[in-house]
This record gives sequence, structure tokens and C-alpha cells, in this order.
Amino acid sequence: MPLADDLLGADEAEALIAALAATEPGAGFAELRATAERLGELSLSARARALADALDADLDGGSERLNSVVRGAMEDPGFAGWMLWGVGLAVGRRAIDDGGDAAFGEGLALLRELTPRMTSEFSVRPMLRHDLSRALGAMAGWVSDPDPHVRRLASEGTRPLLPWGERVPGLVSDPELTREILDALHDDPDEVVRRSVANHLNDHSRAHPEYAVEVVRGWQQRGGEHVPRTARHALRTLVKRGHPGALELLGFRPVEVSVSPIEFESAEVELGGAVRFGAEIENVGAERAALVIDYVLFFPDARGNERAKVFKVGRRDLAPRERTRVEATRSFRALTTRSYYPGAYAVALQVNGVLGGRAEFAVRAAAGS
Repeated sequence: MPLADDLLGADEAEALIAALAATEPGAGFAELRATAERLGELSLSARARALADALDADLDGGSERLNSVVRGAMEDPGFAGWMLWGVGLAVGRRAIDDGGDAAFGEGLALLRELTPRMTSEFSVRPMLRHDLSRALGAMAGWVSDPDPHVRRLASEGTRPLLPWGERVPGLVSDPELTREILDALHDDPDEVVRRSVANHLNDHSRAHPEYAVEVVRGWQQRGGEHVPRTARHALRTLVKRGHPGALELLGFRPVEVSVSPIEFESAEVELGGAVRFGAEIENVGAERAALVIDYVLFFPDARGNERAKVFKVGRRDLAPRERTRVEATRSFRALTTRSYYPGAYAVALQVNGVLGGRAEFAVRAAAGS
């Protein structure tokens, strides 16, 4: 994963200052220069906010002045990338502070212009929080924009659980607010747009599972070249949870299968190592069976309480009495997003949402740790 210095470090800050100074040489940009020197102390999102604060201070006045300087800097093709996160935040903030429909609309329009150079999905969030109805009204019009970056912004900028994005309570509590956007873009010709739509609906599926199933059912009824793939990605969390409605929509109905006991290459593994396991699945029913197969890992957290996480294995299609062997490997390397601890672990296969028996193994501390 890229580090903050790789995305928004001193070089990007200096390039930002140069592009703005070429448009407004009299501004000096003292605050931006001072902020550029201390970016190393800050996280990525804090760097963007600090640059927005500095830009706001260096270009005092209303949104008209700031917007004019930003548009002038856009003459420079190098005015792009992560440096624009802070610029977008400043644009949105100034539009809110100015008040009135004209300033708000102009702020949204500028974020739309900026997004092909660097997504404005984070910068639009404060505007959505400030006036959700007005911002959504404008963003719904972006679904027909010829630029796929702008169409994606309509979906990604309004995601209820946008990673790194400021939470907008209304988007979390009422999924219907963005349905018009999702229905317009779910079969978009550009994959990056469709993936955003799927991620957006997957966000909603966590708190509103029946709504997510209903939306996908509507997509399927209307049809479209890309609907099957978008639907699978949108319902992935519900499939892992074994939601019957989601599984049925994707063609995975209840089946009669026999799952053999899980076998391990070794029932004990060190932290930092990996466990490999497998089992056989047989279709014991009278009809062909389409299977979606996952495994559930049961593991202790830092306090010793058991937690569980579902991981994908794959899909199979079995004729009556046909067997298939499935195998998987789970690594216990330390990750920035997950830590593992010594103790009792277990795995279980999940077939079409039905959890099988657990098989236990142990994870021990690495020698010399």
C-alpha cells in the first residue's frame, strides 16, 4: 500500500504551490509553504485538510476568487493527482461559507471539473453533509456526463461507507436517496463506474440487506450486458453471510451436498506461517448443483474472544453424485489491517450459505518471539 509521502508529500505540495502561483503570483502562498514543510508529521487525510486550511488562508475572500485561481491553475496539465484533494476541500468549504444557491452550485460544478484530474469523492462529502438534498440533486445529473470519471463521482461520492470519506448520516440511514443514481449507472459501459455502483450497493447491504436484494432484482428484470457481474460484486457481503435472497438471485439455491471432514497438512502453525486445508464436496441430490463455496475462519482477538471472518474459496457446478475437492491456504503474517494471536483456531466450509462442521487447529507464537 502506498505511503502518505508517496501520494501527498513535499514534492506534491511544491508542485501545487507552483501551479497556483503561476495564476496568482501576488498571493505569496506563505501558509501553503509553511504547511508543506510540516506534512511529514501528518497522516494522508490530515495533509489534505492542512493544505485546504492553508489555501483558504492564502486566498482570502469569497469563493469567486478561489475558483478563478483554481481554474487558472487547470491550464497546467501537471495540476493533477493527490495535491487536488486539499484544493477540492477548500473549494467545497468556500462554497458552503459563501452561502446561497449560486455559490453552492458553482462549487459543485468545479469539483466536477476537477474529478478527471483527481477524484473529488472526498471533497464533495462536506457539501453533502451541509445540504444533502441540493447536492444530490446536482450529482444525479452527472450520471449522463460523457466523462466516466464524473459518472463515477455521482456514485462514489455518495457511497454511504466511503473509505477515507467523511460520513454523511442521511446517506447511511436512507438508501433510497441514491437509488436513482445506482439504477442509472449499474450497466454503465465503463467498468470503473460499474464497480463503484457495486461497492455503493454493497455498503448498503450491510445495514439494509433486503433493499440491496430488491435493487439487484430490479437490475436483473431490466436486463443489461454487465448486470450479472455487477450484481455478484454488489451482493458479495450478503453471499458471505449466507443471505438466501441474495444467493437465489445469483443462481445458488439450496442444495443437497455432503462435505467430508476438513483435513490439514498440519494442525499446528506458527505466527507468520500458513495453514493449508482441504475437503471433498459431493452432490448427493438428484439435480445439478451450482455451488458458491467459502470458508469461515474462527480466531481469537487480542482479548481472547472468538471472532469470525468469511473468505472466498470459489464456485463449482456438480452433476448428481459428482465430487470436487476444495483446498485453501490461510496466512498468519502480520498485516496493517489485521493482527493474529496465538491460540485455538478453527475453520468451516460454507456451501450456498450453509455452514458445515468446524475443524480446529492451533496457532503458536513464533520461535524466539
